[in-house]
Amino acid sequence: MFGLLKKPDATPAPAQSQTPPRLDAQALVTGISREASTLGRDAAEVRGSIDDTIKAAGAQAQKVQALARELAEVTQGQHAIVDETGSSTQAVARARGAIADVGAEVSGIVDTLRDVSGAAAQITQVALQTRLVAFNASVEAKRAGEAGRGFSVVADAVRELASKVDESSRRIVQTVGQLDARIETLAREIQRRDSGEQGSVHQALDELVQAIARIESAAGRGRDMCDGLDRHMGEIEREMHATHATLSSTLQRTDGFLRVSERLIEVTAACGVETADTRFIGAAQDAAARIGALLEGALQRGETTLDELFDERYLPVAGSEPQQHATRFVKLADRLFPQVQEAMLGFDPQVVFCIAADRNGYIACHNQKYNHPQRPGDVAWNTANCRNRRIFNDRTGLASARNRKPFLLQTYRRDMGGGQFVLLKEAAAPITVSARHWGGLRLAYRF
Repeated sequence: MFGLLKKPDATPAPAQSQTPPRLDAQALVTGISREASTLGRDAAEVRGSIDDTIKAAGAQAQKVQALARELAEVTQGQHAIVDETGSSTQAVARARGAIADVGAEVSGIVDTLRDVSGAAAQITQVALQTRLVAFNASVEAKRAGEAGRGFSVVADAVRELASKVDESSRRIVQTVGQLDARIETLAREIQRRDSGEQGSVHQALDELVQAIARIESAAGRGRDMCDGLDRHMGEIEREMHATHATLSSTLQRTDGFLRVSERLIEVTAACGVETADTRFIGAAQDAAARIGALLEGALQRGETTLDELFDERYLPVAGSEPQQHATRFVKLADRLFPQVQEAMLGFDPQVVFCIAADRNGYIACHNQKYNHPQRPGDVAWNTANCRNRRIFNDRTGLASARNRKPFLLQTYRRDMGGGQFVLLKEAAAPITVSARHWGGLRLAYRF
């Protein structure tokens, strides 16, 4: 990369040969620093891409799981349909048996009505004979004269009664005939015969059975398809979990590359040779010392207490998205931190932000350009412009907040919201208050 150092030749060099050029240590360190920065940039890009892929895979896995649950419900519904259609077919069979029993009873009623009709016909015959006898008796009474007058009255009464009985029996026969015709028609409709012709009731039942059979067949096919889809969804879910595990493992490996590059940058920066990062490291250390001094001064003046400064009861701000939190030292931070943080933005055009984070990554006060009130419902805008009162406990944020070494250099992609990312390098220095580690000063810059 920087050229190989050659091993000196054992044979003495001719007197006229020139002295080999001496290696410039500063150039070497600068080259290593530059290559480490390039490696860090690439590693950060790869890590960010893998992290995005993991998040996308996780979101897809959740959708697949939700789809699998819905598919399981559909499968259960298909099984229920098959079961219910089977029950419906059995119910139709029972109804058909019950109708057949009714048909038999109706046939019995028809026979009974015919017996009634026969009895009525016999009554009509008896009434006819009674009328004839009464007529003969009336004739004989008239012949008997005065002696047969009483008998003549009885004969007339019997003849009149016979006439009424005859009329009633005729109406019975007529009514029974009508009922017989109607019931016989009903019996033909509900009786199932061995011949191909069936009554309308049984035709309707046959059509119902056929329709239920078609539903059952379709439901069975749907059930089989759902069972197959359920198996495939299970396979997809397992594969997605395996992919997620592989990506997570790959992400850990990229973290290793990133740490190597960051360690190289730190080593070159700490060796005393000026590099591209040296002045940013010094600026971060100076800003951290100034923040610590401001907090110490507030303590001495009684404006706050150590309990307030080290408050870790992060209270969620209702309705905020992304989630914001409040602590007992936010008002003090809003008053003191901008004195240092805003001034650092003018230190170099490459500086993107300068913030003080407590040891848990909580940012009470961000730079003013990122310190706006949130817009309800506009998550993308809030993510990019409302970065105060938030906890950044990701890899970079937590490492900078908890670093106790003189400085820490990291390379990462910053999420600006709406799918926008910025590749940054960050110099961090610890902030101490009353000899206690309060957090870290984070100075991020483009490179």
